[in-house]
Amino acid sequence: MNALFSRLSAAAERRSTAGLYRSDLVLDGLDLASNDYLGLSAHPLVRSAAIEEIERSSTSASASRLVTGTTHAHHRLEAALAERLRHPACVTFSSGYLANIAAVTALAGPDTLIISDAHNHASLIDACRLAKAPTRIVAHNDLEAVEAALAGRQQTEALVVVESVYSVFGDTADLPCLLDLCVRYDALLLVDEAHGIGVTGAETAVGMGAAAAVSEFRDRLVVTATLSKALGSQGGAVLGAGLVRDAVVNTARTFIFDTGLSPAMAAAARAALDLVTAERVASMKAARAQLAAVLDVPVPAGAVLSVPMPSPESGVRARELLCEEGILVGCFRPPSVPDGITRLRLTARAGLSPGELAYACERIRAITEICAAESAA
Repeated sequence: MNALFSRLSAAAERRSTAGLYRSDLVLDGLDLASNDYLGLSAHPLVRSAAIEEIERSSTSASASRLVTGTTHAHHRLEAALAERLRHPACVTFSSGYLANIAAVTALAGPDTLIISDAHNHASLIDACRLAKAPTRIVAHNDLEAVEAALAGRQQTEALVVVESVYSVFGDTADLPCLLDLCVRYDALLLVDEAHGIGVTGAETAVGMGAAAAVSEFRDRLVVTATLSKALGSQGGAVLGAGLVRDAVVNTARTFIFDTGLSPAMAAAARAALDLVTAERVASMKAARAQLAAVLDVPVPAGAVLSVPMPSPESGVRARELLCEEGILVGCFRPPSVPDGITRLRLTARAGLSPGELAYACERIRAITEICAAESAA
């Protein structure tokens, strides 16, 4: 066997032995696994908007945004996102992953210190690497560590990179305090709202994310967002000052060299924005509270709950047994978990009926107890 293939084969065997093998099966059942937090991906108005845009233009942007790939659907979505999330400007991408890479690489220069939270998503980690700027990884949600990095830096510029809601632990960043530090030490704050949109927000901006609730120092704030979770579509966005949008459009390789977001998905996300209502967010939160109470886990700030399991094997076994009973859940396993503890990943979703929730809670609790006992035996 070729030496490269031999290495890949050995790595696959190690993953299988450790219970870390992954597969992309097509699954059907009661969905407590996807990121469709508000149940909008199949909403009639969202689907109709996508279909109408396909009939009006096409299924694809057909080129990068700077060639012929920009459509009116893109500009309508960007204007709506900027207004609802309270930023002067917005630019969209074909995925949230690409949006994060674009934001960090466009903002960070050779004399910029990037200060990145230890629990940041893989897309932000990759973005910091691709930026080729000095990067300091700080302990999770440690304001003192952020301040020490800012105060002791040798670089003229600084970019602090965090998530508003962290999906594994369901905790939040202290955005007002982080912004205060950025003002005091002349830095910018980049906030990934992937798990905040549709879940958190002020009374006047329900579901528009934690950053939309911040009233001071917004000129120090840049936000990235995904359209593929609560907004039930696909794609990502970078929001901030007009100068930020200009830098991204002119320098970000993931914008310049990638085919633009599908116009149909842009139209779908635009329609979904109008469906992010207080009632729909409240429905998701009610499901979240019920799941947390029955499974005896803390209520997270986001829509994702996690149930600790004793081993990767027990987590995978529980997920498989639940799938056989028509209940779809995810499974956090190393290396995707910051503390190395395997967890079942449950998504609280708006629109689940009381009967569906009751059935899911009863079976999840029973099966996790069985699998934990088997692991201990």
